[in-house]
Amino acid sequence: MSLRNRLALAGGAVVLAALAVAALILYPSLSTRLNSQHDATLVSATDQAPDMLKAFKQKAAVSGTSVRFPTETVTVGSTLVQFLQSPVVEGPRAGFIPVNGRDLLVASGIQPPYFQDAKYDGVSYRVYTAPLDAKSGSLVRAAIPTSVVGTTLDSLELLLILITIGGGLLAVLVARLTAGRLLRPVAQLMDTVEHVTATQDLTVRLPARGNDEIARLTRSFAAMMAALDDSVGAQRRLVADASHELRTPLTSLTTNLELLTEGAGVTDPQAPLLVSEARAQAAELTLLVNDLVDLARYGSARTHTEDTRLDLLAQHVVERTVARSTRLDFRTELAPCLVHGDPDALERAIGNLVDNAVKWSPDGGRITVTTTADGTVTVDDSGPGIAPADLPHIFDRFYRSPEARSLPGSGLGLAIVRQIAETHGGCVAAEAKQSHGARLRLTVPTIG
Repeated sequence: MSLRNRLALAGGAVVLAALAVAALILYPSLSTRLNSQHDATLVSATDQAPDMLKAFKQKAAVSGTSVRFPTETVTVGSTLVQFLQSPVVEGPRAGFIPVNGRDLLVASGIQPPYFQDAKYDGVSYRVYTAPLDAKSGSLVRAAIPTSVVGTTLDSLELLLILITIGGGLLAVLVARLTAGRLLRPVAQLMDTVEHVTATQDLTVRLPARGNDEIARLTRSFAAMMAALDDSVGAQRRLVADASHELRTPLTSLTTNLELLTEGAGVTDPQAPLLVSEARAQAAELTLLVNDLVDLARYGSARTHTEDTRLDLLAQHVVERTVARSTRLDFRTELAPCLVHGDPDALERAIGNLVDNAVKWSPDGGRITVTTTADGTVTVDDSGPGIAPADLPHIFDRFYRSPEARSLPGSGLGLAIVRQIAETHGGCVAAEAKQSHGARLRLTVPTIG
């Protein structure tokens, strides 16, 4: 069953339940009120009985007949009125139900008037018995067939049933029509998902109007599609770039190994040179693979974070680099800086910035590493600087300027720096210094 039909049935069920509850409350209330109205009619008829008796006597006097007490039941509309002249005697009475002992007590004023349900000549009645007056000892009865009330209640019951069922069906129809309009964005979203599943086309976008939950879901889905499209595009570019970068060292390594297997083999005078070149190509491949692994590793969610002194990480990187790069002059200006992040990743990012400075600085050149309290690490070198055309691209993956293509490296070091910075909610920047050299900057959010 579709979601539209389920919503329609749910809406109809809610309305049906509400109408049923209302009917169950309304019917007893109306039944009680209707019975009370009919009882009030009977009481009113007995209250008017003395006037009715007076009218009978006046009519008899005008017609010249003897004045007598009426003994037959008088019909007034749907109400039957019976007069019982004093002395009231217990037992059957012509024209209506028998007189019982309680009637005698009511006639004598010992008991108050009362209602009863009785059957006469196959018809059920609601009967009210009261004294005609306070002194005569006579009785008057007023009765209405219970069918008068029952017919009205049966009609009311049928009407409530029809309203309940009809209201429920109408609610289902209206909910079905309304659900079609309300769920139209969901249908569009479903069509889009099916289209993406069938075609792998991640460029499809959905317009989102309004601020309700469906609009928010549509916007979230569109954002997810855009992010997924960017991710897939980045993966494809990474695979293409990595394939291109891997092809050259693999080709050279394969060629050198083939030359070693031909002719005199390892006894060939050129064998040491071929082995040395093969080892260099293998080292280049190892570096490239390691950088690819680090790029993927630091691009994922941070699994280990802690409060970290950025200045101490920078100091450790500089101390380690000084030990293997004695030809350069290192200077540090390390202000205390506390950040929350992955210490291994941040140390790798600072190390890559310093290694880039080492690669470009000439012998005797100066490298300055600075940290500030706002979470910024700056590395200045004394190399040839950065060409304006290269500035926007130096943090791109596999990007190497024409001058860098003759130097060792995979073109991933600075890309890893940017990946780490963005994972920590920070950023990177590069600028060419006015005199000579370059300045690379890494910034991450601080604590507090």
